[in-house]
Amino acid sequence: MLLGLFNWLQSLYPDTLSFLRVFQYLTLRSVMAAMTALLIGLGLGPMVIRRLAALKIGQPIREYGIQAHLAKSGTPTMGGVLILIGIGVSTLLWFDWSNRFVWIVLLVTFGFGAIGWVDDWRKVVQKNPEGMRSREKYLWQSIIGLLAATYLAFAISENSNQRVLELFVNWVTSGFTNDLPPNADLLVPFFKTVSYPLGFWGFVILSYLVMVGASNAVNLTDGLDGLAIMPVVMVGSALGVFAYVVGSSVYSKYLLFPYIAGAGELLVFCAAMAGAGLAFLWFNTHPAQVFMGDVGALALGGALGTIAIIVRQEIVLAVMGGIFVVEALSVMAQVSYFKYTKKRHGAGRRILKMAPLHHHFEKSGWNETQVVVRFWIITMLLCLIGLATLKLR
Repeated sequence: MLLGLFNWLQSLYPDTLSFLRVFQYLTLRSVMAAMTALLIGLGLGPMVIRRLAALKIGQPIREYGIQAHLAKSGTPTMGGVLILIGIGVSTLLWFDWSNRFVWIVLLVTFGFGAIGWVDDWRKVVQKNPEGMRSREKYLWQSIIGLLAATYLAFAISENSNQRVLELFVNWVTSGFTNDLPPNADLLVPFFKTVSYPLGFWGFVILSYLVMVGASNAVNLTDGLDGLAIMPVVMVGSALGVFAYVVGSSVYSKYLLFPYIAGAGELLVFCAAMAGAGLAFLWFNTHPAQVFMGDVGALALGGALGTIAIIVRQEIVLAVMGGIFVVEALSVMAQVSYFKYTKKRHGAGRRILKMAPLHHHFEKSGWNETQVVVRFWIITMLLCLIGLATLKLR
């Protein structure tokens, strides 16, 4: 919005306001987006927390969980709204409104956030322990994910919505047989020329799994004070670097990445997400004054997945977000093994002391701060490995 305003003012007074040209630079607008989101979060944080507390939106703590966590019962949850406010306002202020990729990421982020809001509201306000049923949650996630994946299948290879429509029409008239352009191929990190054509259906299925999988993986990780938000900030910032590279015809050619016109503008969104995330961490650090809730976790995970799809770094996302992946796999393994042993032996057995994985380490003697900070360090290492794929190809 501000970019359009500055361009208009500069056109009216080209000599007097020539300095406004500086806002054409994507890097400057990204820095401003991060600062704006950070200041919004820090400024609105106390008010949002007081409002959530007044509405008695307190986090219920499972009695059979970690005993040390029982003291957290009643801490305001649904604090993810603070993150979404920061991201939404800051991004709308600083990105180029003509960019279709930022709009699709915003729609996925706030769509998944709405699902999380309903789930949290039913749990903490309506006192429904089940919240939104799993089938209902996955249904809405699937609708949003499939719609976004279908659009991105064509949008990644074209530079305007008109060209996207033409590509879609050509695909339909060909009897759904035309392959997608090479930009939609699955890239393999550390290899220059290795990529796998997915075709339309393969792209849609993979994109759906990445979006929904990342959303739920971040949600499962959000179990300790500050555990999920800092990895989201680090992974999101690293994806912003990839967006800047693939969105530049010069850098993408030099580093042997596909050029995706318009993807660079996602750096503004990633910067806003980082700023909003750091502001939330101010209030979420141990002992937390507010919890993220599903409204924040589902939204942020969906955002990370969608950005990774646009910049063609699905595999690198799995590497950099390794903590999220392992947390999700730990739950799947625990539940599957419990069901298998119960059916086979009559009594369920467990692989871990408690799932997700962070609770296993707590049960093993690590205190909460140790688990959180060590998971942060691991994520930082994984992000550095992911960023190394920019050159090591």
